[in-house]
Amino acid sequence: MNNEQPVLGKGLLAADRLAHANINPATGLATDYLNHFNEVVMLLEMLPAMPECAEDVLDWSPVPYEAHFETSTFKDKELAVMAYRAAPQKLRTHLEARVAAINSAVESAQQQIREAPDVSIAAADICEMAIQLIRPLISQASGIIHGYTAPDPSQAEGEDAQAEIDAMFA
Repeated sequence: MNNEQPVLGKGLLAADRLAHANINPATGLATDYLNHFNEVVMLLEMLPAMPECAEDVLDWSPVPYEAHFETSTFKDKELAVMAYRAAPQKLRTHLEARVAAINSAVESAQQQIREAPDVSIAAADICEMAIQLIRPLISQASGIIHGYTAPDPSQAEGEDAQAEIDAMFA
């Protein structure tokens, strides 16, 4: 019995197999995961014209990377999970930090919706603030999936990012 963990670029995780499955062969990460966040961004963008989308925004909830694929219709979902587990820890850590920031921004927007006396009046402001935060974070997550990582953020920088999110929704 072979207990070796799969390695990116070899065997089941061969580069051509990953590329064919729309999984970055160098990182082991798939942009399909970002669809989860793009969906809520789309709902937030529709909010000013369709305040009834507020319920859909409120129904949105965070989903971890592996859980997204385990429950998705992604054709190669098992391969995506296997590749994620083989991905370099540094990349996964960077991605998870961006995902946490996205989740926090969405949760802040959801709180604003809950607290708004009239969603139709507050919708444009909620949408604008959320989009200004979430879109760049999704772009950063996409960059990580494609192999770009910024220098390791210090704890203070993480606190500053959270303070910025909190300030925009205050």
